[in-house]
Amino acid sequence: MRVPFCGGLRHPHSRGRRISCLAEGFQTGGSGRAARYSAGTRSCGRGVVVVDKSDLDKPSPARMYDYYLGGATNFAVDREAAERALEAMPFTRVGARTNRAWLGRAVRYLAGQGIRQFLDLGSGCPTVGNVHQVAQEAADGCRVLYVDNDDVAVAHAERILDSELGADRGSAAVCFDMREVDEVLRAASLSLDLSLPVAVLASAVLHFVPDEDDPAGILAKYCAPLVPGSFLAISHMSPIGRPTDEMSGFTQAYEKASLPLSLRDHDEVAELLVGYDLVEPGLVRVPLWCPDSPTEPADAEFPGFAALARIHG
Repeated sequence: MRVPFCGGLRHPHSRGRRISCLAEGFQTGGSGRAARYSAGTRSCGRGVVVVDKSDLDKPSPARMYDYYLGGATNFAVDREAAERALEAMPFTRVGARTNRAWLGRAVRYLAGQGIRQFLDLGSGCPTVGNVHQVAQEAADGCRVLYVDNDDVAVAHAERILDSELGADRGSAAVCFDMREVDEVLRAASLSLDLSLPVAVLASAVLHFVPDEDDPAGILAKYCAPLVPGSFLAISHMSPIGRPTDEMSGFTQAYEKASLPLSLRDHDEVAELLVGYDLVEPGLVRVPLWCPDSPTEPADAEFPGFAALARIHG
């Protein structure tokens, strides 16, 4: 049944940490290294955790994605890995920006449906059009819990939330792998009101979850405690839509960076959504999900799918 209508996983050693030290004075500089990290001391109920500087020597999918989007929260190691992916598939920048635009459309739709709480899994590095910004432009009183396992991404998110929203911001960022469902839901229970509808966002993150980790089961665990009227929004990269040599080179670039991908075709992504009530137009290529402007013929070959669904609809 469809409801009528008409867009970060990384290294296991970083799991389960709550970033409360903010990357004050975060700078990339010409070399792409962190020019300065000065640890803040905010109380967060889980203790103070500093950014692990050793993580800056490993490429991060969150920071690579930030680089594709033209952001500044990335380092030389991220840019080098991202450039290998771009060399293999130059379309990657367009793909990242197209996915980001879909996320904005989805959030605006959700706000229009009365959603005021968002759980953003694998949220990545803050950049233009962050979920809390889009949501608050669409409706007052929105809250967002950003979840990523990249220390720098979460610390930067905390800085932005503090700067933009102040002490009574209502939104937060926590450092967890999205596969740590129980821990994330505990954090959500402190930041969000789970007696009210919540939108779970999984934008461009599930293709970092291999089949053996049961991505469908992970989504089900997130959705199980949510009340009727909640939503699930996902986008997922697919191996279908680009030349085989491009896609092969792209996946190899991520494997070389120790970030293996689990790309899925339409039917495989659809299996992740069994049991949910899809909002029209259903599971479609990312740029074809309720576009704001006329689409191009090439959009029908975009290498990724998106959908929005009602939970307990």
